[in-house]
Amino acid sequence: MTAAKAGPGNILFPQELTSFIDEWKVKPGSLIMILHKTQETFGFISREAAEKLAILLGIPLARIYGVITFYHFFKTTKPGKHKISVCLGTACYLKGGQDLIGEAREILGLSQEGDVTEDGLFSIDPVRCVGCCGLAPVMTVGNDTYGKLTKEMIPEIIAKYRN
Repeated sequence: MTAAKAGPGNILFPQELTSFIDEWKVKPGSLIMILHKTQETFGFISREAAEKLAILLGIPLARIYGVITFYHFFKTTKPGKHKISVCLGTACYLKGGQDLIGEAREILGLSQEGDVTEDGLFSIDPVRCVGCCGLAPVMTVGNDTYGKLTKEMIPEIIAKYRN
């Protein structure tokens, strides 16, 4: 999964991703599935990966970026090793989800969405729903879910991942 010489589409895709693309590219409406698999493979969709997809799929790069930028799920920058997601669905928002984001950003020194800590360990993204409304407000760190949170609980959770 290392990049080759610079230039449009010069990124090496693992065989699993290439096979997936070959299988899906002939199906109508396959772009989103292919983008999901690409992001799953690399953690985000880099410019080089988007360029290579445009070539492999025979579609304009602008169409790929249209989809990537429309859907909040897709990321164009590499996330931190520990990706923090704070739910801002209705229940979580009403119970202080925005305060959790503010506290986590302050602790980590991150000023805006998409930022990554200097050490590459953390990134924070708001998400629209985690599906745990009964536990609102909810935050996930990777595959770990934390519910019924308060701002005061955030430092201890972050410290757990720093070690």
